[in-house]
Amino acid sequence: MGDRVPKGRLARGSKLGRLAAGQAIRGVGTRLSMIGRTEQARQVLSERSTLQAAQQLVTVLGGLKGAAMKLGQMLSVLDVDLLPEAHREMFRVKLAELRDQAPHVAFPAMRAVIEGDLGPMTGVFADFDESPIAAASIGQVYRARLRDGRAVAVKVKYPGVDDAVEADMRNLAMFSKLWKSMLPSAADTEVLEEISRNIGSELDYLREARTQHRVAARYRGHPFVTVPDSVGEHCGPHVLVTEFLEGEPYQRIRALPSADRDRIGELIYRFYISSLFADFEFCGDPHPGNIMLAADGRLGFVDFGLYHSMDPVHVEIERVCLRFAGEYRADELYDMWIRRGVIDPESDITAQECLDYVWAAAGWHLVDEELTITPELATGALILAVDPRAAEFRGMRQQRLPAEHVFSRRADLFTFAALGQLETTNNWHRIAREWLYAEPPVTEIGREVARWRADA
Repeated sequence: MGDRVPKGRLARGSKLGRLAAGQAIRGVGTRLSMIGRTEQARQVLSERSTLQAAQQLVTVLGGLKGAAMKLGQMLSVLDVDLLPEAHREMFRVKLAELRDQAPHVAFPAMRAVIEGDLGPMTGVFADFDESPIAAASIGQVYRARLRDGRAVAVKVKYPGVDDAVEADMRNLAMFSKLWKSMLPSAADTEVLEEISRNIGSELDYLREARTQHRVAARYRGHPFVTVPDSVGEHCGPHVLVTEFLEGEPYQRIRALPSADRDRIGELIYRFYISSLFADFEFCGDPHPGNIMLAADGRLGFVDFGLYHSMDPVHVEIERVCLRFAGEYRADELYDMWIRRGVIDPESDITAQECLDYVWAAAGWHLVDEELTITPELATGALILAVDPRAAEFRGMRQQRLPAEHVFSRRADLFTFAALGQLETTNNWHRIAREWLYAEPPVTEIGREVARWRADA
């Protein structure tokens, strides 16, 4: 990876000087190869201890309920081909079990939930299809028509799921030793509490209805993105009614020509990543199942149970850290991580390790070249972010991820994973510069969005 650049040499130059110094160290091929570090990720996954911990993890999650399915859905976007061949099928089967283990609840029981919140169904709905169109982690989704004629999606909690998820969250804390072996950076008590608090917030359908209404208002009239509004007067603690979004699922989007996938990839990036830095809010559940291509050509986003607000101070910390990494200012990145308590100053972690670690996990925002995101690349980034056992990252196992950054980092990594499923190409850094450096957009989509915002 080259010798570490002396601090004085970088400190003396302008920003352009620092960038030139960094580019003198690393060629384009080397910078690209830093992202995801797929070969190092393979080494991590080939270790017997990792495989045993991963097997334990999916076994434990298999004994949970709503939360297990949510985690299974998240893991399903990863590329198990990075695993040793002898273990791939076992993990495919176990992850499929987690992903697909939604309870099959007969409609009479679900009807009781609906009427418990809304009263007699005939007073609200003109038509109601009793066959669910989707099974979410904590409920089922139905298609219906309101008495005023509007087509709606009706998300209904499974009976008793609140207690089940709360029990799951308590169990996750009990399995902290297991998490420490499999996900070292997520084993801290504060981190587990943050995970529990946010996944538990998915149970609050009234909160989700308010959130979705706010986000839908923000994107109303957007040239490229649509968010169905909630129907607040027909939402309750256990029932969420929203406008129905007619569209093609992600699987169909994946089959589109590359130019269409590249355009859609940019929209996904802007919705899930740029929103954090523009609005200090973001959706913490970037999953292909929540993205569809609407009939009018816009890209639709649903499911706002894990929508998260972030203190602008913490957002600025993330921005500055990425700028330090992108400009190869290793010592300044290291100093900030010391101040934030991410790493222990008494440890033997070096500034160069910190720099290389950021590039492996988040370098796709930083490299000023076109990059095609593949499932392998995204999986490698996630593995090295949460389980940095590759030789040059071994010391990073002792890092402490501050709880306030847990879900923003999760959103970043799982957006990368969702884009990997799309195998989309872009110069992501050129888009990122809008929020990294407050520069004007250079893409056609970015310029059109900027015009729309100015006129809104």
